[in-house]
Amino acid sequence: MAFVSVLIPCFVIGADMAFSCQNTDDFVGASSPGDIVIGGLFAVHSEMLRPEEYPIKPVIQNCAGFEIQIFLQTLAMIHAIETINNSTLLPGVTLGYEIYDTCAEVTKAMASALRFLSKFNSSEDVVEFKCNYTDYVPRIKAVVGASYSEVSMAVSRLLALQLTPQVSPASSAEILSDKIRFPSFFRTIPSDFHQTRAMAHLICESGWNWIGVIATDDDNGRFALESFGVQAMANNVCIAFKEMLPAYLSDTTFHTKVDHAIEKIVKETRVNVIVVFMRQFHVLKLFKKAIERNVNKIWIASDNWSAAVKISTIPNIRQLGTIVGFGFKSGDMSTFQDFLRNLHEKPTDNNKFLHEYITLLSVCAHLEYHDFQMCISNQSQDDLLQNVENKHQIWRDDFLNANIESGFIHSTILAVYAIAHAIKGQCKDRNCKDPSAFTPWELLEKLKKVTVIDDDKEIKFDSNGDMSTSYDVLLWKEIDGHMEITTMAEYDPEKGDFIFEDEEKKKEFLDLKKVQSTCSQHCRPGQMKKVTESPHTCCYECVYCPENHYSNQTDMDYCYRCNNKTYWAPINSTTCYRKTIHFLAWTDWFAVFLLLLSAFGVVLVLSISVIFTKNLNTPVVKASGGLTVCYIILFSHFLIFLSTVFFIDEPTEFKCKTRQALFGISFALCISCILIKSLKILLAFSFDPKLQNILKCVYKPVPTVITCTGIQVIICTFWLIFRTPFVKQNFSIPRAIILECNEGSIVAFGIMLGYIAALAFICFIFAFKGRKLPENYNEAKFITFGMLIYFIAWIVFIPVYATTFGKYLPAVEIIVVLISNYGILCCTFLPKCYIIIYKQETNTKSAFLKMIYTYSSKSAGSVAVSQISLDSKSSSSRATISDSCKSEKNSVNGSCHSQVPGQRLIKGKVLPKNTARTMARKRLSSI
Repeated sequence: MAFVSVLIPCFVIGADMAFSCQNTDDFVGASSPGDIVIGGLFAVHSEMLRPEEYPIKPVIQNCAGFEIQIFLQTLAMIHAIETINNSTLLPGVTLGYEIYDTCAEVTKAMASALRFLSKFNSSEDVVEFKCNYTDYVPRIKAVVGASYSEVSMAVSRLLALQLTPQVSPASSAEILSDKIRFPSFFRTIPSDFHQTRAMAHLICESGWNWIGVIATDDDNGRFALESFGVQAMANNVCIAFKEMLPAYLSDTTFHTKVDHAIEKIVKETRVNVIVVFMRQFHVLKLFKKAIERNVNKIWIASDNWSAAVKISTIPNIRQLGTIVGFGFKSGDMSTFQDFLRNLHEKPTDNNKFLHEYITLLSVCAHLEYHDFQMCISNQSQDDLLQNVENKHQIWRDDFLNANIESGFIHSTILAVYAIAHAIKGQCKDRNCKDPSAFTPWELLEKLKKVTVIDDDKEIKFDSNGDMSTSYDVLLWKEIDGHMEITTMAEYDPEKGDFIFEDEEKKKEFLDLKKVQSTCSQHCRPGQMKKVTESPHTCCYECVYCPENHYSNQTDMDYCYRCNNKTYWAPINSTTCYRKTIHFLAWTDWFAVFLLLLSAFGVVLVLSISVIFTKNLNTPVVKASGGLTVCYIILFSHFLIFLSTVFFIDEPTEFKCKTRQALFGISFALCISCILIKSLKILLAFSFDPKLQNILKCVYKPVPTVITCTGIQVIICTFWLIFRTPFVKQNFSIPRAIILECNEGSIVAFGIMLGYIAALAFICFIFAFKGRKLPENYNEAKFITFGMLIYFIAWIVFIPVYATTFGKYLPAVEIIVVLISNYGILCCTFLPKCYIIIYKQETNTKSAFLKMIYTYSSKSAGSVAVSQISLDSKSSSSRATISDSCKSEKNSVNGSCHSQVPGQRLIKGKVLPKNTARTMARKRLSSI
């Protein structure tokens, strides 16, 4: 197969420099031979020296800013490989390594990755260009690294050409979980998705919603900022400002951008929480400037620098405020610490990083701890070449152990062991002493399924190539004058919650809430947020919850509506209250008053009954229709008074059905009986023969009462069956529920009342016809007046009832019932009682005969003789008068002018004296 060879050049800095690149092997930072070689990419230096602002020649420059923490990660990789080689994990197989320094630069990392892909055992570092790399064997089988996500993205794309496995212990960008773009990338740490979610959760739990974010202007910073923005929005956290700092310290605008970020922090006085997604050397520069400006905030640290010892040892770091960070879960560091204690005994020929570190120790030995650390970080490789000749070598056992960031060390060791377990799977049926026994892409398939035992737990890569380990929530505390990085809690990515070891740790977490970082003041319970013109939802005004709404938590976006009509809430309420049940209770003063009126009516009915019973045989009682009719009428009045009781107290189904039916039937019975009395009176005193004939046909007392009352019974029965009244809750009053009876059908209710009104109207007509009765026996007149009271009361009732609501609505009907009942009762019976009690002399048969005789005498003068029905004695008297007239010849114009004593002359006719008495007796007997 044709291919193109690509040579890996060595860019020469200077022929006399120990750290310059003379050949390709000089490019390697640390190496060790082995049957299977693993590559390593670590940013041991923080920046690449640039003699010009922009590169002119394709020359890889030396680096500056020795990073102790990253150097320790290279040592962790070496320690893990040596431990595996001395174990039985890979019997008969030795692992080797080639570790390169990326200097935090993509360009230099790409050059290193290009060498990884060069063909194994080639005399020259040549990368063959092929259409199919299935059988291609590069110089390394897998890569550990890189330290930063931006570098890992670039390197992973290149390694994906041959599907070379890459396991990073530190690159956490969420985009690296995309297996389409990065098919061979794995990591032993969680994705930034979990970190940013944990940060947003911490901020939300602490009651902060107005924060600032500072990030590096590279892929890692931008992706972290984007992921955090999504999580912050989901937790109702607003980002007040975002500041992006240059990714490289060599950028000439770096210090200007730092000053601008600090100025922004100082101006935003309401922002007291700052989230920082930056590398350690960026944070170092930022914090030094912040200390100069006396900035005091809460700083949320990303995993890049949350456990950075060199930052925690900055002089006056305590002035910055509180630092809370998220670090990767660590493991047992004891074996690695032992490795570090014996590090000075190891040769430095194959480890330029170790050689440089020892040189730095010599150069900076005279300085105090922090200055010593800064000295190491600030020395460039060119500076070391000038100073190393005059210095003798020294060793400090404590320095490396003091700078261990256990999370990164643990994840680096885990990455090596994951690759080793994958190699073990490949070597089960192959001779792995031969480097060409398997290819990287075959190892990749094993790596996807590998399981590693860590702290007695089985962990493996998920479908995205991530290991879902937990986070430690770190709190920087000053202890004995030194800033210590302590573990406050553990964050479980799967559960999305914080786990505290003890109450003291939880109290430390709760103490964070004392700091306010909000755009607006917290809205108290009973209030809700009202968004202002600000584009941020966290900037709002607090307004009271309206009526029938409530809020029971702080900073609620809206008020809850009382979820049931039976509850209400006043303005600015924190809860809903059960509405008061209102009805016309027994204890209500107005109900008591109405009950007293009803009771008085009952007493009045009973009193009348007693009076009538005692005067049973008197003409007044007999003239009233007899005791039976009076008792029926009085009993119906009693029932009407009794029906008012069902209008009072809490309505029930029984009361609602009973009260209208009882009232309607009782009133119909009462009016029916009074109607019969009106007919009887009219029949007795009517002198019109035609009218008398009609009245005689109509006057059927028992059938009439039964029929009239029965019709009302039928109306009420149909009403109760088809549209029965029921108990209704009236919510028209905001804070109360009116329990009332719904009539079921207004039409049926109207028919019932209308039928009573029709009977009353007929009764009124008949009573009106007989209104001109004897002065002392004017019952028809009083019946007429009673019906008028009834009509007036119910005509007034209709508009009042229609416009009244509330618990006193039943009282309106009680009042009209009482008025109409009292009116009819009093007009019907009180005049008779008055006669019985106070005019006993008129309550005799002779007095009644005289009164009726007088009335009949007056009425007879207006009626023709032919129309008067006389008995046999009247006929003989009239014959005698006729004979007498003839004998005396006193007839004038055909009339007899001679009168016999006891006779009356009516319209030229002689009326016997006893005729009026006879008519009176007949009327009395008919009445």
